[in-house]
Amino acid sequence: METALELKPQSSPVNGPLWSRKARDWAEAQEVQAIAAYEAVLDRAGVGPGTRYLDVGCGAGVAAGLASARGARTSGIDAAEGMIAVARDGAQDVDFRVGDLEALPYATESFDVVTGFNAFQYAANPAVALREAGRVTKAGGLIVVMAWGPPESTPAASLLMALAPLLPPPPPGAPGPFALSVETALRAFAADAGLQAIEVFDVDSPFDYPDEATALRGLNSGAPAIRAMEQVGETAVTDAYRKALAPFRQADGRFKVGASFRCLLAQP
Repeated sequence: METALELKPQSSPVNGPLWSRKARDWAEAQEVQAIAAYEAVLDRAGVGPGTRYLDVGCGAGVAAGLASARGARTSGIDAAEGMIAVARDGAQDVDFRVGDLEALPYATESFDVVTGFNAFQYAANPAVALREAGRVTKAGGLIVVMAWGPPESTPAASLLMALAPLLPPPPPGAPGPFALSVETALRAFAADAGLQAIEVFDVDSPFDYPDEATALRGLNSGAPAIRAMEQVGETAVTDAYRKALAPFRQADGRFKVGASFRCLLAQP
């Protein structure tokens, strides 16, 4: 007999407005930092002409736009209305919708490939969100879960950690940003959602900002930064990021920060 899940309230009513606040800054300065990772995943999953592709937690639509440019029949969904508005401006041939990862508004087996780039683990009920991805993926199709790489091999981890002292304590049991960085945890996450893990692979996508102003614009646009600003103000957040960025300044004034991501390829 299966044990009933104790479901938490969906997190989109809280996270959606936070991610909407500086959606344009996120799109132009931060989400683009992951393009190399997106391209590597789309290559690995074989996304190309005619592929029915869905990106869940699609943010400002950068990955969806890349898939569409490859000829895929592309959809994207995110809880943040502001992000979806920016996404629609950037890729008008993509079906972008506002919605929750835990209740996808698509028919069963609608897609060949579904991706979640640093998305599933931040749902209130991650296993439910991943099951939904499996439901809308056709038999033999692919689901990709991308999470941060291990912090010891991801210099960008220091940027994420910079805000920790400025944020309220997380709820008991809340997953941290590196909860799925361990391969065994990533495979267990797939198994808990009823998926079959195919492989785990790592991709590099270094952050490369032309100057400090661009770096701060991007970093200050994420929901964690917005939440921290509500606690301590924008100046404190900016100062924390400026200090964390300092070791990555290049001689020409650019900021280059190593970033790696761990990806799981799975099937329903």
